Amino acid sequence: MATWKSTPLDAPLFQMDAERGIEYWGCRAVLATFTLTEEVAGLVPEGLHLLQPAVGAVLVAEYGASTLGPYREFVSLVQVADDDGTQGMYIPFIYVTNDAALAAGREVLGAPKKLADIAVEQAAEAVVGRLARPASCTLVEVVVAPAERVGSELLDALLPPATPFFSLRHLPGPPGATQVHELIRWNCDLAVRQDAFGDGLRFTGPSSLSYPTRSAVDPVHRLGVDTFLGGAYLEFDMRLTAGSVVWSRTEAAVGIRQPVVTG
Repeated sequence: MATWKSTPLDAPLFQMDAERGIEYWGCRAVLATFTLTEEVAGLVPEGLHLLQPAVGAVLVAEYGASTLGPYREFVSLVQVADDDGTQGMYIPFIYVTNDAALAAGREVLGAPKKLADIAVEQAAEAVVGRLARPASCTLVEVVVAPAERVGSELLDALLPPATPFFSLRHLPGPPGATQVHELIRWNCDLAVRQDAFGDGLRFTGPSSLSYPTRSAVDPVHRLGVDTFLGGAYLEFDMRLTAGSVVWSRTEAAVGIRQPVVTG
């Protein structure tokens, strides 16, 4: 069995099965979907193109258990197509509460993870997902009242089975070292859980998304809402596996140079 390990090699921060990737079970999340404002164009890297109309989503999740341990996560998603026309999701912003998840996401997949305060809370009226960084500064709040069951259509419209994810892997280096820019394509398999009656734990109802604070340090509000499409609450199991490199560029690290973005 091939295993990926991080440094230090004698006490790795994370390790995973190269074929099965990162596995999750006992997860729950709130999801908000919307069409995007024009500002999002500046977030999409070379090799990817916005769909029309441009659609995005934010997900606030609690992973009860995983091969990296339990943690919570916030993800911004943008629907895109690559140069071959393959549709997928690009991740411009992602935050976690676990250092192993942060390192694995950045080092293996290129996901631009940061540590933050994240919560998924069940209130009497609704399930609320929050992202804060620092803890006193709420950047995103998603509210979903799980009022009625919904079929797979809502989730499949946004994330059809086998939808690839894309992230920009940027590895800087000191002068004389090699600096790497790569667009990574990877895979997310998500299976909605069923209750004791055999019904999928997938709900919708009155929902909202807000950006209470606009931060120059963490500009997640750049995923601007044009038209709000709806929200959902779901419970699921999941598996993330590495895919392939779409494009790769290396150069001598003689100065500071940022990856190319379109727009």
